[in-house]
Amino acid sequence: MTETQIDVTQELDARGLLCPMPVIKIAKAMKALAPGQVLKLLATDRGSIADIPAWAESTGNELLDWHDEGDFLVFFVRKGQET
Repeated sequence: MTETQIDVTQELDARGLLCPMPVIKIAKAMKALAPGQVLKLLATDRGSIADIPAWAESTGNELLDWHDEGDFLVFFVRKGQET
């Protein structure tokens, strides 16, 4: 899925933050979104490659896509249904 196909609701810049801060920041930001909305996360912590997908799966959110922009990582996460 390309970025042009993803309707981003909010962008969160977590560049320069180290683990666990990108996960903490995205968890907080996702609480403000409605189910189905998408958050774009920018991160420089290479640990996010494992952390963000694991967090999304464990919280019922959906990692739509991610890619490496060279200097930073880009993740697209859709908020799941609230229970």
